Amino acid sequence: MLTCFFVVPCLPSSLITANPLPQDIQYISWSPVGHKLAFVWHNNIYVKETPDSPHINITTNGEENKIFNGLADWVYEEEMFGTHSALWWSPNGRFLAYAEINDTDVPVIEYSFYSEDTLQYPRTIRIPYPKAGATNPTVRLFIVNTESHSIFTSTEILAPSNMLSLFISRDHYLSVVTWVTDERICLQWLRRIQNFSILEICDYNMQSGAWQCPENKKRIEESKTGWIGRFQPSEPHFASDNSSYYKIMSDKDGYKHIHYINGTGVVTPITVGKWEVISIDALTDDYLYFISNEFESKPGGRNLYKVELKHGLKKTCISCTLEQERCMYYSVAFSPGARYFKLNCYGEYIIKILQNNTVLSNVLKDIQMPSKILESISLHGESKFTRLWYQMILPPHFDKSKKYPLLIDVYAGPCSQKADAAFRINWATYLASTEQIIVASFDGRGSGYQGDKILHAIYRRLGTYEVEDQILAAKQFAEMSFVDKNRIAIWGWSYGGYVTSMVLGSGSGVFKCGIAVAPVSRWQYYDSIYTERYMGLPEKNDNLQNYENSTVMARAKNFKEVDYLLIHGTADDNVHFQQAAQISKALVDAHVDFQAMWYTDKDHGIGGEAHSHIYTHMTHFIKQCFALS
Repeated sequence: MLTCFFVVPCLPSSLITANPLPQDIQYISWSPVGHKLAFVWHNNIYVKETPDSPHINITTNGEENKIFNGLADWVYEEEMFGTHSALWWSPNGRFLAYAEINDTDVPVIEYSFYSEDTLQYPRTIRIPYPKAGATNPTVRLFIVNTESHSIFTSTEILAPSNMLSLFISRDHYLSVVTWVTDERICLQWLRRIQNFSILEICDYNMQSGAWQCPENKKRIEESKTGWIGRFQPSEPHFASDNSSYYKIMSDKDGYKHIHYINGTGVVTPITVGKWEVISIDALTDDYLYFISNEFESKPGGRNLYKVELKHGLKKTCISCTLEQERCMYYSVAFSPGARYFKLNCYGEYIIKILQNNTVLSNVLKDIQMPSKILESISLHGESKFTRLWYQMILPPHFDKSKKYPLLIDVYAGPCSQKADAAFRINWATYLASTEQIIVASFDGRGSGYQGDKILHAIYRRLGTYEVEDQILAAKQFAEMSFVDKNRIAIWGWSYGGYVTSMVLGSGSGVFKCGIAVAPVSRWQYYDSIYTERYMGLPEKNDNLQNYENSTVMARAKNFKEVDYLLIHGTADDNVHFQQAAQISKALVDAHVDFQAMWYTDKDHGIGGEAHSHIYTHMTHFIKQCFALS
């Protein structure tokens, strides 16, 4: 995204005109201390020591769609960094670390953008996009001293040699960058097969001006059953000695817990149990604060805890009994220094009244809200996991003696969670309250926050257990007295669209219809970082067979037994329109009648005016499937 920026001093409030910023800046960031500016323009990094000083080049080799300096390319932004930025200021702004991501050899995805109807020829969008098994971008990490004034020299920190032992030509990832002090930085590197990670701590040598990463400060994290972390290695939280740190990692039983790693690398568990720590949220000399799902052994809950670091690691739940009837799902934000925090409740009941609003209260009395249950079941069949969780959104005035149609709302991707204690108002709310449809979600094998045994069950076999478990759960839901077993449907978006399609193509006979929005159809079509994390490489000597066995197209003939609605945006840069096009082609070749809807120039989220259109269209389809007037 290109943006214009202006610098305006608070006093006096007028634009700075000396040495103005260039047009079409891609990213800009103030230093944490002082008035330095770092910005990216034409894929190169520049620094201004003050807003009115000339900008100085840090890099010069940037090139559109090839060399990204200080910016993430498509796959790093989507799957690794979670942001467009790839530069990091040190705490006091002395140093600037940045990634150079080289997409020169990465294959390019192209798609048409139709734009205004007056455009005679569509524009072609080109994005470097490494798919499973394809050539990946290469990455390098540099640090520049921004206090060296007129000449800024970048120093490269090479990836550890261990990263290169399995693959040629630097085929690895930079996953996490964490500044500890102005002279100490922590880097985490990840092999392309993401079951091996190295954390290294590097120090600045003032005498030589070099950065040194000693071997005794490197720590290997490895998984024998799957991949590292939930999606990638977790971020370390350094103690005040700037040497020891706390980190969420899988314990010996496969549950993600907080571990303390001292300055010599000795690891001590801080939390233990058959539950998981979700996040570390604040750290002081006396306390460590974290969110977990320990309370009442419900994976879909979230509560705030603290551990007393100087008194035997005593653990206390801060939020568990605050509003237990109303809220069992929290997030938190701490003030600097962690003296205060803001606790966010995602519960569903009436909030505390700070100001009376009689008019609004009277309006709300007439709104019939659905209710929600969060429970667990033991699946019949092959699943060996005795307790898996589901939620149901039930219509207002729910009557167990009646029969209701059932819609399964599925995602089911690795480490996902649909059954939780959070309150939401969404399409399911409308369907339950207005159309009297029960909307259920089930977290089967492969889902998150219940230990690695469940999480890693689908490792190297996407499209198997997570699909089977949705079918098994639907069969058990069909046995409930209030579910109409002849009116069961399923729908999902993205990975949920893939699972929906695989379920409908299974020939189970359980489902009457389903909707797949922006589905994956073949894993070779999706990006390398995500797909290979769970599937390995699509090569004969690795996991090609499971790639080939997990396509939607192979199940095309079974779609004759169901009603199917396929939806996709033509400008989806994430799950490409190619995926839906191949499903459509296979269904046509198999002489299957189905419905399809595409959204011109819409991306993976299908936003704007199309967003209301898609939900209206899906509602009509579901009502027709369930024979609702």
